[in-house]
Amino acid sequence: MHGIPLLRDLVILVAIAVPVVVLAYRLRIPSVVGFLVSGIAIGPTALGLVREVESVQTLAEIGVVLLLFAVGLELSLSRIVKMGRLVMVGGALQLVGTMLAVTAAVLALGEDWRQGALFGALIALSSTAIILKVYADRGELDAPYGRVVVAILLFQDLCVVPLMLFLPLLSGADVLSIARSVGVAILVTATMLLVGRWAVPRVLARIAEMRNQEIFTLVVVAIGLGAAFVTSSFGLSLALGSFLAGLIISESEYGLQALSDVLPFRDTFSGIFFISVGMLLDVRYVATHALQVLAVALGIIVLKTLIAWVVVRFVRRSMRVGLVAGIGLAQVGEFSFVLASSAIALGIMDQAHYQLFLGAAVVTMLVAPFAVGAAPEIADKVFTLRAMPTMEFATREVRAAGPATDHVIIVGYGLNGRNLARALRRARIPYVILDSNGALVRQARLAREPIFFGDGTRAEVLDRVGLKRARVIVFAIASVGDERRAVVVARHHNPTVHIVTRTRYVSEITELQRLGANEVVPEEFETSLEIFARVLRRFDIPASRIREAADEARRDHYEVLRERGAIIAPMDEVLSRIGARLDLEVVVARAGGEAIGHTARELKLRSRTGAIAAAVLRHGEGVFQPIGDIVIEDGDEVVLVGDSRALAEATPIFRPVTRMMTAMHAIP
Repeated sequence: MHGIPLLRDLVILVAIAVPVVVLAYRLRIPSVVGFLVSGIAIGPTALGLVREVESVQTLAEIGVVLLLFAVGLELSLSRIVKMGRLVMVGGALQLVGTMLAVTAAVLALGEDWRQGALFGALIALSSTAIILKVYADRGELDAPYGRVVVAILLFQDLCVVPLMLFLPLLSGADVLSIARSVGVAILVTATMLLVGRWAVPRVLARIAEMRNQEIFTLVVVAIGLGAAFVTSSFGLSLALGSFLAGLIISESEYGLQALSDVLPFRDTFSGIFFISVGMLLDVRYVATHALQVLAVALGIIVLKTLIAWVVVRFVRRSMRVGLVAGIGLAQVGEFSFVLASSAIALGIMDQAHYQLFLGAAVVTMLVAPFAVGAAPEIADKVFTLRAMPTMEFATREVRAAGPATDHVIIVGYGLNGRNLARALRRARIPYVILDSNGALVRQARLAREPIFFGDGTRAEVLDRVGLKRARVIVFAIASVGDERRAVVVARHHNPTVHIVTRTRYVSEITELQRLGANEVVPEEFETSLEIFARVLRRFDIPASRIREAADEARRDHYEVLRERGAIIAPMDEVLSRIGARLDLEVVVARAGGEAIGHTARELKLRSRTGAIAAAVLRHGEGVFQPIGDIVIEDGDEVVLVGDSRALAEATPIFRPVTRMMTAMHAIP
């Protein structure tokens, strides 16, 4: 009955962990923190409910294997190449800079340099599990600081295995044995990569042809565990083999499916791993050395924040982005515990230092979710806007480019911001753009855009580009947190400005409106409308009917917006004042259509269909002539006004007649 004690411990472990993790979820705290707290509570130095820590550690080692396997699956060489400079330069500077700073501090305390290098490696790593969870929940993965933090975390994940190979160098082993170990590691790694890249995709292709999900999952797990067994057979770590297996599979076309199959196993066993870490913490040691543990934890947070801030500034990001990213990277990571366990096994760390590190690391991880959530507000309080020459120039140029009032402020120069700027430029409406990406600002200024470097969520910056005199301000930024803060700032400093903001999710509409936004455009919903509109166009369904369907969908899903009148277009506002119930249609005239070569007067458009030609756009510019005298050319955009029936009848006049169109227009 050897398995009974382990089974009992597992039951206790899960029974305690479930309510703690549920509570963490309710409090919006990452589950990692719940697992750590559970482990501390049930460990031998606290409640003592689990005493067979060694047995649980065996399961935790499986968790480490699956954790590294999943990390390998999640890594993408193409993604690393795309983020290039930010990953390699930013990540390397952060890792090496932290290791050097910690080593210098340890040497100053009279310890050996090997201890400094070891603690530097342990402290340099940050928690991917915690930070990605917090940023994902807050919608900040695409924020400027979110992208920086993700890039540095990506580099840290890449360095986990090299750091594990680095540890024997600190154990005092002779040079010959170290060289032999490094040679074996390089040979085994190269062989596995070469053989794996050739064999694994072929094996998975054959398995995929069977269309059996269970067999596919079993083979994926077998590859990961088998690779771990191979590396351990050569005296290398289990984690190295599983990491290499994940990296090999990720480069094949089956990487995404493999990752989805492994994640449930990884989450389960990594939970056990974090619980085991909590159980290893000696509560009595922490209680008797509380000040020392807290001092070390505070030192880690401050040191990592400062180093990350310097690194982020080096890769040309703003001071605010640097501080927010620094706070995001200020905790100790989960892989630091893996390295610490290896260091204990190699005899290069004693129990006293291990407990001191463990206590400080757990404190930083417990603080991390709260610190990350408060980081943007902390950065706003730390940094006051300086009177930058670019901002002074921004104010002068806004005044020189057009009227100082009634302009549009665009915050964010991504795809949405660029499209809006192009439309405003064609309509000759004055506008100014703000963006916090220096490289993007420089490129846009070369294209003569009125764009300026600055944080568009801050009142001082917005004031300098005329917030109090603007008619409309549009927030086209990725971070939900920044979006909310920006809306509050804009509404507070100009109660009459019309605020338009885009958001990714429909669920954000109510909150953004409550904070003061007049119009909220959720990307996920508008994307669904665009998809069905494009499908219907392929069947030559009249645009007016497609618009009716879209409007009906908006009425159903934008109820909150409809109550506040936030989606009424300017043309609708004008027409509603005179009691008209008309629609607006923009149709592109094409060669072969009846309208080509004729004027609206010659076509007798109004008497034939009931629709009115209101304007003509040619090459993106308005044709400023009486509408009845404009001869329609191929490619002209004709603005039609009328009810849905009139527009449905008028639209075919501007298009070549096809059999499909004739059949579709006959639909009742």
